[in-house]
Amino acid sequence: MISLSQVCKSFGAIQALQSVDLRISAGEIFGLIGHNGAGKSTLFNIMLGLIRADSGQVAIDGQTIDAHTLLRQKRHIGYLPENIALYDNLTGLETLAFFARLKHAAPAQCHELLEQVGLSASKFRKVREYSKGMKQRLGFAQALLGQPRILFLDEPTNGLDPEGIREFYQTLRQCQQQGTTIVITSHILSEIQQRVDRMAILRDGRVQFAGSLADLRKARNPSLSIFLTLPPHLAEEVHAQLTELLDLPVSLEGQQIRVICPTDRKLSLMQQLTALSLPLLDMAMHEASLEELLLATEAFRHD
Repeated sequence: MISLSQVCKSFGAIQALQSVDLRISAGEIFGLIGHNGAGKSTLFNIMLGLIRADSGQVAIDGQTIDAHTLLRQKRHIGYLPENIALYDNLTGLETLAFFARLKHAAPAQCHELLEQVGLSASKFRKVREYSKGMKQRLGFAQALLGQPRILFLDEPTNGLDPEGIREFYQTLRQCQQQGTTIVITSHILSEIQQRVDRMAILRDGRVQFAGSLADLRKARNPSLSIFLTLPPHLAEEVHAQLTELLDLPVSLEGQQIRVICPTDRKLSLMQQLTALSLPLLDMAMHEASLEELLLATEAFRHD
């Protein structure tokens, strides 16, 4: 669906993007991740045709983006910038109707989308009366106008409360089920890891990793933690037993034992623990989160 080949972009002496190769498949939710200045916004703007790359190619549906193809493609693209500019003196409905005219979308869709994003009861209020979260919902509605085949969403959950975030991603999944390709950035990594199919990690204008969270875990082969909760009077005895039996770090805190295990040894460890028939009250497993993986890898360090 979207492909970038050897894309480079500089601003004076600053190399914003360096030889970026990326493939985003049709119908997937794809995350762009990186610290400030990593090149996410520049990459977004190039894919949207807002700025031109110095070199390399960007293609959508196999068609290289140029002045002619861009006009055709823009009709099928929805975009929510990080800080969307809205007219304070217009109502929510008037705002969406304005964007609908720009995108040649059906006026009737405005009412449907305002209902979909939870603004139907506020559609006659002036935008200046909207909260930040309400403005974000309105911005999302304008991105959905015209039933775009591709959505570019830059920090789309800014200002949303937990319920708003849940509803946002629910709508996003519905769009995906209808075949929409979605490219999203977010600094809330716990959201990204649960919702994207694949991701690209950018650092200093280069793609350091592209793939799924499972691929990243496999590449890093991080440790996971297994927490065993035992009756208080047995915790020390079981801790001593496991310390002697396992060639892994084992620690005790209160009545909970923690075993740190490399991912590729998880199955064998579970078999060992099962064979011991320990008097467990509870057992829990914690795999490295996306944030923990990124903080542990050179791709996301600032130094």
